[in-house]
Amino acid sequence: MKTFCSFLFLVLFSAGARAQETADILIKNGRILDGTGNSWRYGDVAIKNGKIIKLGNCAGITASKTIDAANMIISPGFIDVHTHIEGDEQKNPTANNFIMDGVTTVVTGNCGASRLDIKRYFEQLDSTRLSINVATLIGHNDVRKSVMGTANRKPTEEEMQRMEGIVDQAMKDGAVGLSTGLIYIPGTYAGTDEIVRLAKVAARYKGVYASHMRDEGDSVTQAIDEALLIGREAHLPVEISHFKLSGQQNWGRSKETVAMIVKAREEGIDVTIDQYPYTASSTSLSTLLPDEILADGADSIKARLQRPEVREYVYQYIKGKLKKRKLKHLSYAYVAYFKADTTYNGKNIEEINRLKGRKHKIKQEAETVMDMMEAGGAGMVFHGMSDEDVKRIMQYPFNMFACDASIRIFNQGAPHPRGYGTNARVLSKYVRDEKVLSLEEAVRRMTSLPAQKFGLKDRGILKEGMAADILVFDEKQVRDLSTYDQPHAYSVGFQYVIVNGQLVVENGQHLGTRNGMTLKNEMTMPATVKSF
Repeated sequence: MKTFCSFLFLVLFSAGARAQETADILIKNGRILDGTGNSWRYGDVAIKNGKIIKLGNCAGITASKTIDAANMIISPGFIDVHTHIEGDEQKNPTANNFIMDGVTTVVTGNCGASRLDIKRYFEQLDSTRLSINVATLIGHNDVRKSVMGTANRKPTEEEMQRMEGIVDQAMKDGAVGLSTGLIYIPGTYAGTDEIVRLAKVAARYKGVYASHMRDEGDSVTQAIDEALLIGREAHLPVEISHFKLSGQQNWGRSKETVAMIVKAREEGIDVTIDQYPYTASSTSLSTLLPDEILADGADSIKARLQRPEVREYVYQYIKGKLKKRKLKHLSYAYVAYFKADTTYNGKNIEEINRLKGRKHKIKQEAETVMDMMEAGGAGMVFHGMSDEDVKRIMQYPFNMFACDASIRIFNQGAPHPRGYGTNARVLSKYVRDEKVLSLEEAVRRMTSLPAQKFGLKDRGILKEGMAADILVFDEKQVRDLSTYDQPHAYSVGFQYVIVNGQLVVENGQHLGTRNGMTLKNEMTMPATVKSF
């Protein structure tokens, strides 16, 4: 009898303890998409001290804040693996364009451009405290520039070792991998062997090799081969950035390029891709010029462009580009931001050339491009991809969504709409309207897949013990409002956004909460790397 009473007491005590369990936030009555790709299920989520403490039936748990998620989806916060936030953190630490599009974590340092002192960068971020979490890559272009400037040559062995030392220190300080921008100066001057040596350093710390490849147009297959070769030789995972086909002459080639990625994975190469769901790209005006004109810095560029024979050479180069695209004018090239004259923002080169009173000829449009380069260059939006290719690439299962954008400063310039609406556009246009993907699959691509790829171990899945980066959104109402003509517009439909256990968005309104963290590569000591 005594034993029975003791047992009954323990049962009642345990039941009472459970009944008195408390949480900081309790999300009830939602449809849980846990990020794995599994179908949704009804349930609750309890959050305490920045972590998920209970998932499913949370009866008996009380909370300081209760959210009714009836008729809405509960998912992990989205992870954007390709961003460029450096320089805008202080201007807009609330990162509204990301948060309002469901993004709670970003990976920056892409396309070979990053801060060099990763330790100091993380300290600055920790001091500023953004609304989003931040991980970073170490950028090859900035590493090379710090050692060699913009010289168009191979590094000496001493220079190579200095670059390896910078990458090694960056990985020790928490970088998640090495990035390249092989279409940009000075990355375009680097040989494959140089990248392999630096990638091997990142591989010792279980890092990723993320690449803006050497070409995304006519020579795209050769560029893919190079990225795969680097991964194979350096023995590290490969991420091919903003996977696409540029130029009308290349439309339809996604059948060929996606097949290359499928084949590489079958061979054992850990390669994934990312994509923005638009048919226009965004990059620098300088990409319209030959690489050799851009060597050795701004003063050298200006000096070259003052020579008539160089201007003729550039004109012929631009003319050749247009001929390949089967176009007669630079009507596809729109100015996103031109510091020297902001009235150019939102206009294409053809329009700007005519506004300047010049002849409606490609030669004069090339002159306008060169004049703008001499005035400091410009950020651009280039139209020239096929929606069919976008859809075909989107259907590849090891493809993530990424905006390739900065923290937007509202109403500044005429930027690409991807900086405001990438995830909402996928969920509205390609999931809800066109049914290219299922909702479960789209959320997996935005959450657990990027977390796995970049080693963000406590993110990307709704599971007890994981960090509480969580969205509550209406799948029928979520949509992107940002357009090419009116880019400065936040996405709608994300009713609640939680970052590290704190509400950042409530009822669709940003609260100003800045609870983001820096996310570091945990492999701070070199590891033995196995070959594929």
